[in-house]
Amino acid sequence: MANRVLAGVLCGGLLAGALDIVYAFVLTAMRSGSPLRMLQSIASGVLGPEAYQGGLPTALLGLALHLAILVVAAWIYLLAAQRAPTMQRHYVACGALFGVLVYLFMNFVVLPLSAVPFKLGYTPRVIVQGFVSHAILVGLPIAWCLRRFALRPAKAVAAV
Repeated sequence: MANRVLAGVLCGGLLAGALDIVYAFVLTAMRSGSPLRMLQSIASGVLGPEAYQGGLPTALLGLALHLAILVVAAWIYLLAAQRAPTMQRHYVACGALFGVLVYLFMNFVVLPLSAVPFKLGYTPRVIVQGFVSHAILVGLPIAWCLRRFALRPAKAVAAV
């Protein structure tokens, strides 16, 4: 069972991380940015403005941080779902909601406390786009992989 749990957490976190980073690359390219610089911006959360001077190594650090954050998110979802049978039965809705919660936590708790050298603006369009993308590209893959590998759907209790 431990191997299945590990497989679920890694599958969910890494799949969500890959989908989310590809989405970020597309958005960055649409704004004439580079994937290298975008990954360095992730690393700037730890390194501050110096991340932009580090070349490929800081970009790889940014990628590793991104993937690690989403593996931890998958682990958190697993812990919650093990205690809440509703999350196992309704994994699509709960996964989507979890993705939105990840977006809110990262943008309104983690980023303000980090060393990023830039200020983010949140228009209604940006927030809706973040909610939708994280629901689909982060929450759903995590919930699906955990259900597939690590969680057994809770049995419905018959009414007496």
